[in-house]
Parts: sequence; C-alpha cells; structure tokens
Amino acid sequence: MIDREMSQILCQRASEFPVLTITGPRQSGKTTLVRSCFPKFAYVNLEDPETRELAETDYHRFFALHPTPVIIDEIQRIPKLASAIQTIVDEHRSEYGQFILTGSHQPLLKETVTQSLAGRSAFLKLLPLNFAELKSAPDVRLSQDALILRGGMPELATSSLDANVYYKNYLQTYLERDVRQIANIKNASAFNRFLVLLAGRVGQLINLNTLSGEVGVSHTTLSEWLNVLEASFIVFRLQPFYANIGKRLTKTPKLYFAETGLAACLLGLKTEEQVSRDPLRGSLFENLVVSNILKHNLNRDEEGELFFFRTNDGLEVDLLRRTQDGVQPIEIKSSTTWSKSLTDGLEKYKRLFPDAIRPTLVYGGKNIPSATNEIAAVNYLDF
Repeated sequence: MIDREMSQILCQRASEFPVLTITGPRQSGKTTLVRSCFPKFAYVNLEDPETRELAETDYHRFFALHPTPVIIDEIQRIPKLASAIQTIVDEHRSEYGQFILTGSHQPLLKETVTQSLAGRSAFLKLLPLNFAELKSAPDVRLSQDALILRGGMPELATSSLDANVYYKNYLQTYLERDVRQIANIKNASAFNRFLVLLAGRVGQLINLNTLSGEVGVSHTTLSEWLNVLEASFIVFRLQPFYANIGKRLTKTPKLYFAETGLAACLLGLKTEEQVSRDPLRGSLFENLVVSNILKHNLNRDEEGELFFFRTNDGLEVDLLRRTQDGVQPIEIKSSTTWSKSLTDGLEKYKRLFPDAIRPTLVYGGKNIPSATNEIAAVNYLDF
C-alpha cells in the first residue's frame, strides 16, 4: 500500500476533535487511508442499500450495530445522521476521535456536517496521489508524459490498467452518479462539450461568456455547472494575487483539472507519444505541477495559499505560494534544458516585489540551486 502524506495530520486532527470529516473525489483513496490509519475502528458504508435503509429508518439500531469509534463512508447520503452523531458526541464530549466521516461531494457533505457538528468536526480534503506518493509506489513511470496521461489515481498507480479506459469509465460514472443528480443536468451532450472545452483551456483564464456561445447554453448555466465540477473535485480555480500596484492586475481566475489524466482523456490523448506532440503539452505540464502543489498543501491542511500573478501589460508568474516567511513566486516550464530566458518572468517579478522569497523555476531539467540571481531551477519531481 502507498504511504499517504496526509496520515500524520489525519491522526493529529482525530486526537483533537470528536469527529473528523474527509472529503475528496471518488477513488482518491479516502477509505483506504482512514481504514489504514484507524484499523481498530468499525466501518460502515452508506452506499450499501440495506445499510442506508437502516440508517434512514432506525438510526438508533444503526448505531447500536455500529458503535463508536466508527468510520462512516458517504455520510452525505443520510443527512439526518449528523444530528444523531451530535447527540452521541455531546454525551461524551471529552472523547476525541469518535467518528471518522467521509464523502465525495463537498457542498452536500459540508452542509450536512456543519449544520449539526459545528465546532465538533475537523475537515480535511484528500486528492489523489502527488509526486512524492507516486515515487514511493513500485513500477510507476514518472516521466512528464506518463504523469500527464495517468494522473495520480491510486488504482492506476497500483495496476496496469489503461488510463484512457479508466478515465472514460470514471467520467461515465461521475456523470450518472454525481453531476447529473446534483445539478439536474438534462442536456448531457452540452455538458460533455463543456468538459472538453474546459480541458482545452487548462492553465488559462476562464471566460464563461465565450464558452457559452461554443456550448450553446447560458452563462448562468455554465457558472452553475462549473461550481458543481469544482465542488466535486473535478476542476479547481486558481485565484489571482492582489497587490497594491493600482488596477493593472488581472482579476479573473485560471482553471485547472484536479487530475491531468482526466483532461488528457477529454482531449482524446491515449498514449504518451500523443501527449508529447500535443500543442497543449506545456499547459498540461503546468496543470500537473500546480495540482501536485495543491495536493501537498491539502495534505498538510494548508488550503487557500496558492495564487497566480498577471498584469494587464503581460507580466505573469504561474504560481505564488504564500508561506509563513512570505510569498514565493514559481514559474513552471516543461523544458528539459536550462535557459536563462526561462526565468524572465521571475526576474521581472523580483524587481516589482524585492521581498519575494525563494523564486523558483520548476521544469523538466536538472536541479540548479542558484541558476541565476538567486533563482533556483528545480526538477518537477524534486520540488
């Protein structure tokens, strides 16, 4: 089994709160993680029809059969269980780690839990495997093209499954079970077209007005669809960084997929060779690195610390990472050969913000601790 970075913070939060809630996309490894971290806990899955019916009709018997400490999968399926959990927790408030709750749709789960368990539950988000976790898995190809094509889904990392077949099935299941239920989507072909168009815009500013004309549905509908996709961990938006330099900054977010493998599937890429020749390879590599850093932050319970920087006159830095020490600018290039021109954006950013810490180029080449003027060049697998 692959060691997950989140294990440490997971156990720590369980020792601090009566309830621990873990969200994340389907098949990201939530159940495997919590069962490995808490092997003595009872386990129950609300996707099972009989179990779900019992929880709905007789929750007293449900908890008699599944006493604490217990892991409950897909808790959002039975929202009223949260009220019953509140009662149990309040009767034994000094006992931590009574319930571990998991779910794959963030808004439904968070609404279910926060209404009844405010102050009683910690929240964590688990995305699929990042580079460090993939490096610990045997026989995983770590080239740029292989990682773009396969992404970080645990099932793909531990098997020889064809990535394109896997993600096609994932999309079909996702459409049927999640999005179309939650958003009441009736025009499946328009939604599929929207997904493909989003895949073609990874790492770009998202303009729903333009997409509306291409998809053939209203801006409002696309906004709702995008919110559901983000809430279901299919895509995420990277917000622009605001600084006190007048009105020159872009205020539109950029779009990325949580898993590049899903974007590659939507783009019709089936082999590493196709990825290597694709015009979007650079953008897909940028997506790969940004999502990897997001995964690392979430594994440390540090959400909301990533931004991008762009001015209306063309100055751009792919990623800004806010830390306790300050703001770190990061430029991302798929090139495997070092060139001073790769750091031009970082040099300009440094002149604008002299207090920037550890400016770094993340690329496909060798590590160069001080490539130029205190800017480090770091291989993507080592960042």
